[in-house]
Amino acid sequence: MALCWLLVHIFLLSSSSSSAHNDFFTSIGHMTELLSTEKELVSSLKDYITAEESKLQQVKRWADRLDLLSSVALQDPEGFLGHPVNAFKLMKRLNTEWKELESLVLSDMSDAFISNFTIQRQHFPNDDDQTGAAKALTRLLDTYQLDTNTMSTGALPGSSLSHRSALTADDCYDLGKVAYSEADYYHTELWMLQALRQLDEGETSGSVDAVTVLDYLSYSVYQQGALEPALGFTRRLLELDPTHQRAMGNLKYFEFQLDKQKGEEGGRRRETRGRPPDYLPERKKYEQLCRGEGLKMTPRRRSRLFCRYHDNDRHPKYVIGPVKQEDEWDRPRIVRYHDIVSDAEIEKVKELAKPRLRRATISNPVTGVLETAHYRISKSAWLGAFEHPVVDRINQRIQDVTGLDVTTAEELQVANYGVGGQYEPHYDFGRKDEPDAFEELGTGNRIATWLLYMSDVQAGGATVFTDVGAAIWPKKGSAVFWYNLYPSGEGDYRTRHAACPVLVGNKWVSNKWIHERGQEFRRRCGLQETD
Repeated sequence: MALCWLLVHIFLLSSSSSSAHNDFFTSIGHMTELLSTEKELVSSLKDYITAEESKLQQVKRWADRLDLLSSVALQDPEGFLGHPVNAFKLMKRLNTEWKELESLVLSDMSDAFISNFTIQRQHFPNDDDQTGAAKALTRLLDTYQLDTNTMSTGALPGSSLSHRSALTADDCYDLGKVAYSEADYYHTELWMLQALRQLDEGETSGSVDAVTVLDYLSYSVYQQGALEPALGFTRRLLELDPTHQRAMGNLKYFEFQLDKQKGEEGGRRRETRGRPPDYLPERKKYEQLCRGEGLKMTPRRRSRLFCRYHDNDRHPKYVIGPVKQEDEWDRPRIVRYHDIVSDAEIEKVKELAKPRLRRATISNPVTGVLETAHYRISKSAWLGAFEHPVVDRINQRIQDVTGLDVTTAEELQVANYGVGGQYEPHYDFGRKDEPDAFEELGTGNRIATWLLYMSDVQAGGATVFTDVGAAIWPKKGSAVFWYNLYPSGEGDYRTRHAACPVLVGNKWVSNKWIHERGQEFRRRCGLQETD
């Protein structure tokens, strides 16, 4: 009974905690805190189990003692009670000791666990987090052209054996239901087929069976115009459960539709199986770049890219110790500076940013209400130069290396990506159709971008430029730099770029958006839209 109450209490807490949503799935850095929370709860749960086991042991010893005593007494009840001590002890047991046993049985050993759970539960992820993480797995399938079995076994490119974890049939079924709730029948089919495959291979499940999975499968393939597979799944379902009412109705309907098709010109309903329509026109090219299938430079173009020691026109700080500069792309020119920050500086920036990480929001143009930016699966924080010498030092280094004035730049933005974290294709500068983009800053448009990689990423997570086909891979301690505007002040639309989904790893970056004001004598204006 105590265990039942414990489970009910946990369910009620789960239901009431949805207001404490924190978008955990959008930041691996924040998710790491959940592991410590779960470890503490497991320890508390084990203490509860130990207390319950101790109580049951006391009850068992009591029962064993009385079972032996009763067996002896009932052999000769009158003779047994004829002994005055036995009579007294019977009175005492029934009047006092059984009440003590009742108190022991009714005692609730879960108080400490429930108290700890109540405190921790308000910081748990909720349904939105689980749905977000589920969509992330599906997004990784598509972007990196993985199959569901690869995802289910956990054998992802770049993943270590010690960190691999498998999806159960229940997990695959839940992933399919998330796709189904979005009317995404293509991915519903993929995940439900994986769940069915694992059940057919003998995996046991506590919450889903083949009948339920086949029901989803038949409907999802029917919605994609595949009548024959839908009929096949329905027939198999009825073999397992001949009384399934919906399946019996579907069987007749599918057979009727197939007969009708055979009699019509064209003979077959057009199938629409495949990924659902996408709002992003360059999705295909974006994903190809993320997989490393981008534009390959000709040998002639590649021969014009160099590595060099850069001192920014003999800047006093870098005459003796120049920085390592590498050309990543020629048009537009994108350069990488290697070993530009130390590990200690990176850790300090992460330490400052982590407590303040928040998910990006945008203003709804109709309602004016701030909404989650769904094209960006990450959390970010802004750090001012005054907050710590390390931040001030990094800002000064950016100015010394690039030759641009950073006093009019935006604060250092630190971002940590979540499960399948990405930032879809975008421009950093304000376009002509958004003339007020940075009006409140009073510093002009974003003339240049400095992007610092603060972690290595085992797989995925590239920065890709979809217009020109460039792909730049994260390397801890390095930074890439490019101009967003031509010398004329016009936007360079070749700089449209994106952060690819992180397949395996924890991606941390920081960026500095440098503005036009203050650069009048550092990067002189020109009339031509040239580099």
